[in-house]
Amino acid sequence: MGDLNVTLSTALIDRYNANAARVCELAVPLSERQFWQRPFPFGNSFGHLILHLTGNLNYYIGAQIAGTGYVRARPREFNDPNPPSKDEALKRFDAAVDMVIKTICGQSAEDWSAEYSGVGSDAKNRFEMIMQCAAHMQHHIGQMIYLNYELQRQT
Repeated sequence: MGDLNVTLSTALIDRYNANAARVCELAVPLSERQFWQRPFPFGNSFGHLILHLTGNLNYYIGAQIAGTGYVRARPREFNDPNPPSKDEALKRFDAAVDMVIKTICGQSAEDWSAEYSGVGSDAKNRFEMIMQCAAHMQHHIGQMIYLNYELQRQT
């Protein structure tokens, strides 16, 4: 039987890499304007979802597990009046995913069950929080697919 720690780490790293690749694939055809455009009177832009996912990963995994010291300004993730460029937002997202992967690689078998706490989270341990963040990314990828479809349809 294989090492459970290696199995968990590998599966999570594969999921985060796949999620990040899908986000980047969806972002490529969008112009700078489309990236920040809200095609519906409700909801978010693709770019603001990128800022949100970046903040989510940097806070819940970076600050709370990796000890990066990141301080989250969640409301700005959705309404920053001066957001970064598309390229800069994607670079920050990629850096957050890289940090998550390094954090996953640094977990020992015992670390996965270490107690976890973070504002707005009900996760009881590190494994649960890292899994929730991957699921959270997947949820927003679904929204990005729909936004991408609508933005392409409008052109």
